[in-house]
Amino acid sequence: MKIIYCGHSAVVVETARGTRIAIDPFLDGNPLCPKQLRDPGPLNYICLTHGHADHVGSTVELVKRYNATVFATFELAMLLQQDGVPEALLQPMNKGGSVALPTEGVRFSLTQAFHSSSYQAKDGSRYYAGEAAGVVVQVEGGPAIYHAGDTLLFSDMRLIGECFRPTVALLPIGDRFTMGPGDAAEAAKLVGAPKVIPIHYKTFPQLSGTAEEFAALLNETDIEPLVLQPGETCSV
Repeated sequence: MKIIYCGHSAVVVETARGTRIAIDPFLDGNPLCPKQLRDPGPLNYICLTHGHADHVGSTVELVKRYNATVFATFELAMLLQQDGVPEALLQPMNKGGSVALPTEGVRFSLTQAFHSSSYQAKDGSRYYAGEAAGVVVQVEGGPAIYHAGDTLLFSDMRLIGECFRPTVALLPIGDRFTMGPGDAAEAAKLVGAPKVIPIHYKTFPQLSGTAEEFAALLNETDIEPLVLQPGETCSV
């Protein structure tokens, strides 16, 4: 499985079967996203952790372009439908739930996260978009990826690690709106994934957390920090 980092919290996951999944595809308008990834190519699925613009990003346009199916909390899915995403391409779900796709060998699960969630519609109106979530992508016979979305540190991250045994965790480190490097390092220990990718940092001036500080805090652990530059790919 490959993970392509597009900057901020946006990633594209490619499975061994060729299934392509975008998580929080903030591409257009993302100052860190390389030009060549603003159109990431064909997508089968899009997973959204919450409704903020720096996570929903280019979802509506990508659905129209690639006929991708969107997995999101119920409230966010309904708001996307109002903005033109066809009902047939929406898979509403909620925290604690999973959706298995046997033909693709992929399973999506939404987990706990602590953050706000609102959605700005095309007409500029803002709406409550349910609760924020994390997402786990499990591949049959392969690895599992835990994308924490935007969140603070919470003790049940240990349960997420125990239940899903992720190979890699993507954790926000930017501070102010999410965990900073210190709490993110503690989160990495709770989750227990052998590899951790820092996300949600460096995009805007308000995000003061750095990958260097985060990585240094994991020096005395068995956890490998994977600091990806936007446009870089890692295999898990």
